[in-house]
Amino acid sequence: MRSSFRLFRAALAGLVVAGLSGCGLFSQADARFDPAPLTDYAPSLAVSARWSVSIGSGGGYGFAPALVGDTLYAATPSGAVAALDAASGALRWRVDAGPLSAGVGSDGRLVAVATQSGMVVAYDAQGKELWRSQAASAVNVPPAVGDGIVAVRTTDYRIQAFDAATGKLRWNVQRPGPALALRTSIRMLSVPNLLIAGMPNGRLMVIDAASGAVRWEGSVSTSRGASDLERITDVVGEPVIVGPLLCGVSYQGRTTCFDVSQGGRAVWTQDVSSATGINTDGRRLYLSDARDTVRALDLKDGHELWKQAALLNRHLGAPAPVGAAVAVGDYEGYVHFLSRADGALMARLQVGGGPVASALVSTPRGVIVQTGDGKLILVGVGG
Repeated sequence: MRSSFRLFRAALAGLVVAGLSGCGLFSQADARFDPAPLTDYAPSLAVSARWSVSIGSGGGYGFAPALVGDTLYAATPSGAVAALDAASGALRWRVDAGPLSAGVGSDGRLVAVATQSGMVVAYDAQGKELWRSQAASAVNVPPAVGDGIVAVRTTDYRIQAFDAATGKLRWNVQRPGPALALRTSIRMLSVPNLLIAGMPNGRLMVIDAASGAVRWEGSVSTSRGASDLERITDVVGEPVIVGPLLCGVSYQGRTTCFDVSQGGRAVWTQDVSSATGINTDGRRLYLSDARDTVRALDLKDGHELWKQAALLNRHLGAPAPVGAAVAVGDYEGYVHFLSRADGALMARLQVGGGPVASALVSTPRGVIVQTGDGKLILVGVGG
């Protein structure tokens, strides 16, 4: 009976994913949730595909490229793990890890992915396999690598850290979890000596990387509603840290920033939720809200600077600042560029490959896109 319940819960959670960006489970026939058609605008930014490389097949929320220095690391569900020159797209190495559920994490010295059986696999900077270690359950969030550990978040609400050199389990942190959790864009953040993770209960955790001791927990939002679906309030995307501010956003919840220099005191909160996460340029927070209106919030106090509703219900990912623009991918494989100053539409480019589910990666040359069919594309901005 317990096994049957787990299968039912997993199936239902999969249904939740289908309705993340405004198309609710029970509102498919409601025209208010139809994706907005692309509108005409006066282009004010030159964008183009500078290079495109296919490394494997498939894509999804558990797969986000990692840029370390001049090297781009990426993985696909088919099992490809690759390192490329970020400027030219030249392939430095590629290996086959077997079918994957999440990847990739890297600190430039070690690269980690997770297989569909919950095995964590580590490679060195040249693509040589170092070790394989079994996680407690499936892993759908890219590993975080840093401070001598490889950390993963498992589907039974554990965060486990494996020794980067040996693969031996170093520590394990578990929190009670809700009946349902999202499968969407979620990433942990590795900063010196600490691991920062968003959890399905609307909370952020700051964990000592060496010992696994939880240094601080804060509530981004709390669950509301009568049903398990209504009470889903996962912290999504990657936490943002700028100076003393640590910020997170939750699904069906809020956006909140804490001051870690003052014991994690909540500095401000806004009733703006997201299914895919936040990003920052150091002055503003950017997010695509529950209906795919792109918003910019002032990082200091959270007040809204601008919003852009031209991409309503287009299943947008988290925005990525690049140059004078902020880029965001949609369900038809378009990458849209909005002005960081006022949110005006500046450019768009169709990269193909299905929905852009993987997080975009900002670089000095443009934005790197991982498509749904296993391609990596550098979309250059200007010049």
